[in-house]
Amino acid sequence: MYIDSMTAIEQGKLIKKGEISAVELTKHYLDNIKKNDKNINAYITVTEEKALKKAEEVQKLIDSNSIDSPIAGVPMAIKDNIMTKDIYTTCASKMLEGFNPIYNSTVYDKLENSGAIILGKLNMDEFAMGGSTETSFFGPVRNPWDIERVSGGSSGGSAAAVSSMEAAYTLGSDTGGSIRQPCSFCGVSGIKPTYGSVSRYGLVAFASSLDQIGPIGKDIKDCAEILSIISGHDKKDSTSINMPKFDFSDCFENDNIKGMKIGIPINYLSKGIDDDVKNCILNSADIFKKLGAQIFEFEMPDTDYAVAAYYIVACAEASSNLSRYDGIKYGYRSNKGEGLIDVFYNSRSEGFGMEVKRRIMLGSFVLSSGYYEAYYKKGLKTRAVIKNSFDSAFEKYDAILSPIAPTAAFKIGENIKDPLKMYLGDIYTVSVNLAGIPAASIPCGFTKDNLPVGVQIIGPTLSEKKIIKICSAFQNNTDFHKRTCSIKEEK
Repeated sequence: MYIDSMTAIEQGKLIKKGEISAVELTKHYLDNIKKNDKNINAYITVTEEKALKKAEEVQKLIDSNSIDSPIAGVPMAIKDNIMTKDIYTTCASKMLEGFNPIYNSTVYDKLENSGAIILGKLNMDEFAMGGSTETSFFGPVRNPWDIERVSGGSSGGSAAAVSSMEAAYTLGSDTGGSIRQPCSFCGVSGIKPTYGSVSRYGLVAFASSLDQIGPIGKDIKDCAEILSIISGHDKKDSTSINMPKFDFSDCFENDNIKGMKIGIPINYLSKGIDDDVKNCILNSADIFKKLGAQIFEFEMPDTDYAVAAYYIVACAEASSNLSRYDGIKYGYRSNKGEGLIDVFYNSRSEGFGMEVKRRIMLGSFVLSSGYYEAYYKKGLKTRAVIKNSFDSAFEKYDAILSPIAPTAAFKIGENIKDPLKMYLGDIYTVSVNLAGIPAASIPCGFTKDNLPVGVQIIGPTLSEKKIIKICSAFQNNTDFHKRTCSIKEEK
């Protein structure tokens, strides 16, 4: 159907013109889910009845001119670590299987008030810990471009749902690249906003100083619209910046990026990166140069320490955040064991998957007596050094262009048994979270095997408008984001 090639904003315009109703569009996406998701596994929960009821309500508001939002009546879906009242929120873990929240996250409330229609909750790596969605208790999400390959992680379901036309747009969360990397693998666009610019209230915490909710869509314009809705100060979130919501209305008036200075960390392209990915990134730089931007190569310092610092800080915070899941206060409770210690031990052993256990153990180790100074404190110092490196770079450049991952989507099962290799796949993304700055992922090319590749555009704190303008200029002069895949049946 022609609707599948349209962006969320374009679909919203059709609804306002009366060319399609919110109910018809919702039924279309529900049909796509029934047709495609048996091969993709992007959804954990589908809320068909709730979606159709909401679509009827929103259509009445549109007909009476009682709602004025570009995405009113357009169906979407949410990563399963973002709270939704009376809709299961499992974090793709046995530990929270069947958990039904009693309140909404702030971002979901904002979207509902704008006329969004939720289709369901999306698959992910367990508690957002992973880079391929293979750690999910509900099984891996398959890449719509090649169902034998991963969709990326941890927001793999969020990216795959947009790529496979199972949602017009989605929300994901990004702790170390979890929006940007799956967007790259699935050929869609996404934004990891400045830390604190979007409320984290109702986001199940992995690493509290790193987690950030962000949008995923077909193009950067959809992402900008969703980000403008969900951004802004929230008194319920102590990490929220005291700021109004973003206004991107003037970002799409023209493609003029002439004179903008874009830096490329040349050491990001020197080793460990596939030739196909490297060529796509260099081709992107050439396109920006043709659009009038000035391209500079520079050496990004402290890159070698980013992954180590990230996993020390993230795992330390994870071990603290996940300590509440003990079988007594929260989460799955084992029926084995005689005493309290046995219940704790068995509930956590049975309720958590291997990757979550690995990170809890690592985090507990670096926080323990005798190792805090040697590891965790050094990790925090390294984090500050990395932030200073970005600040220095942004004194010279308006934005930084870099790869998102060293490879395109790899095959399911190929790397999951090698945790170190999986962690090193985050080398280009984790430093952004450590610094708390914004970055976007947009499609920039394809490998010889016809797998999507994304480019990362990084900016200083609260430079989302500049990043979106740069990405918009690129997408207005290329068609990588418009290409679609044909989902094949599983062999």
